[in-house]
Amino acid sequence: MMDATVADPLIGQVLDGRYRIESRIARGGMATVYLARDTRLDRVVAIKVMHAGLATDEEFVRRFIGEAKAAAALSNPNVVAVYDQGTDGEHVFLVMEYVRGRTLRDVLSERGRLGPRAALEIMQPVLAALGAAHRAGLVHRDVKPENVLITEDGQAKVADFGLARAETASGMTKTGMIIGTVGYLAPEQVLSGSADVRSDVYAAGTMLFELLTGELPHQGDTPLAVAYKHVNDAVPAPSTWVPGLPHRLDVLVLRATAREPGHRPQDANAMLAEVAEVCAGLPRDFDARMGTAMPPPGGRTSVLPAPGMAPPGDSRTRVFDARTAPSNLAPPPPRRTASDRAIGALTGRYVLIAIGALAAVILGWAVWYQTSGQYDHVPEQIIGMRVADARNQLEQGGLDVRVAEPVFNDRVAKGQVASTAPGPGARITEGSTITLTPSKGRTPRDVPDVAGKTEAEARRILRGKGFTPGQVSKATSQQVAKDRVMRTDPRAGTSQSPDEPVDIVVSSGMSMPSLVGRNGQEAENQLRGMGLDVKVEKRKQDGRRPGAVISQDPEPGTGVSRGDEVTLVVNERDCFFREFFCDDGDRGDGERIPVPNVMGQPLDQARKALRDSGFDVKIGSRFGNRVVGQNPVGGEAPRGSEITIWG
Repeated sequence: MMDATVADPLIGQVLDGRYRIESRIARGGMATVYLARDTRLDRVVAIKVMHAGLATDEEFVRRFIGEAKAAAALSNPNVVAVYDQGTDGEHVFLVMEYVRGRTLRDVLSERGRLGPRAALEIMQPVLAALGAAHRAGLVHRDVKPENVLITEDGQAKVADFGLARAETASGMTKTGMIIGTVGYLAPEQVLSGSADVRSDVYAAGTMLFELLTGELPHQGDTPLAVAYKHVNDAVPAPSTWVPGLPHRLDVLVLRATAREPGHRPQDANAMLAEVAEVCAGLPRDFDARMGTAMPPPGGRTSVLPAPGMAPPGDSRTRVFDARTAPSNLAPPPPRRTASDRAIGALTGRYVLIAIGALAAVILGWAVWYQTSGQYDHVPEQIIGMRVADARNQLEQGGLDVRVAEPVFNDRVAKGQVASTAPGPGARITEGSTITLTPSKGRTPRDVPDVAGKTEAEARRILRGKGFTPGQVSKATSQQVAKDRVMRTDPRAGTSQSPDEPVDIVVSSGMSMPSLVGRNGQEAENQLRGMGLDVKVEKRKQDGRRPGAVISQDPEPGTGVSRGDEVTLVVNERDCFFREFFCDDGDRGDGERIPVPNVMGQPLDQARKALRDSGFDVKIGSRFGNRVVGQNPVGGEAPRGSEITIWG
């Protein structure tokens, strides 16, 4: 059979005039990964080249490029860096950091499972990488051991951000991809195909279960059977598969893999905090004590179960390092003489008597403890529950519950339990008092100033600062242009928790007055004083007073902004000798008209508004581009008189 490297036509080619393909690393369901050299920077890189079928799918390529850009923006030492993305002829490719090492799947295949501390220590950098993506609004969608790379110096890095979304968008079926991923799919991904940051949390919790037990929690003969279990069956506690695992690990895994997304940690950063807390509570030699210390590479040296694990013959029996085996399993016992056996029998009789007496004491103490001295533990899953639900559960357990004043908490949503006293896991006796402290939401921060922005821009800015845009209302304004934000509620600079919505007030502009029937010249002057661009049309209409407004556009009450064009239709006068047959009030000789207030406007705009209103304009001293002084300000002045403004 011809060597794959020799047969691959890309070997030896230079993509985009820069990346020389040197060898093939791996081939997957959607791409082939090559080792290459960046000839421009003279460094080794990994290049993922999309398969031809995907490269011709325009929707896939569009999504792929967008997600690649988002992934390239991530700056975290635990994320496989994305350097470049490009197209060379029929080849769509992604240039990434080349990681020397192996995948977490390789580690699991070699060692079976990991000890609790080892598993938690690997999960922390994985969650840190996912947390960086979640802060950037990016969802991985395909968290699994195959996408976690372990470098030669033991550092964990997460790869393939965004590729799962791009492939899903392509609408193409890839059975290999489905089979490889279905074991980690969150229920909402199975039911609707949608995924958010909490779907990544579910996959991370499933992966932690696998690290602790060596098996996926849901298994079946077909991908459909596995998907069905994700939707309908809860993930079991890891300690039911590996006896001896700490209770806090069970709580951690069960919270992360809750079938309801709202019951999980709200993102990878929240889960990271919980993982770090549990890990800090385990002694450094905990794995060695359990007999599950990670064996050396290639070193499955015994099939004897470690202490506290399943007995021989159990389907969940795990291998362990012979160096951690109890000493009484190592050397064979020496041969014994008859006298040795006699002494041993006598000694054994006394030992049995002593053991029996000790057992009776222990039994009596246990009976007393379960009747007179009964105790319980503060449930760890209370944190994050709704206060009413937590109270009900604790009171049903015979505890006296008190609720303290709410506090701000960045990890627990508003209305949920932020802390307890005594703390989770603490021993308490029946009838004891436990105090619940609710969360009143995330720590307050200043509401940003979005005045003058469009509604869409304001929403984007608020979300960028962690706030949720609330209701949008309209109000008239002489100063703020139509469809621009006037203010927020609460106002900019006010300190508020991001859990509370920020309402937006948008300007509907100035309200167009009702002018029909008014003197046309007066109506025109009023509109110009509002900063509007007035167009006057003449039309003859019998039965109406000459010179009066007979129609207007826009209609009364319509929102308008400075600079908008409005049209007045004025009834044309029917007179030949204006000075004899027209009313003096309509002549305009020496007429006084309103003076627009242009304070604060740009000088050019203010000058135009005054001239359009019928005045001459003089600009006095000028130190800036906006009007800081005006004479006269408002009131009325003769048409054609001079108005002075200063900048």
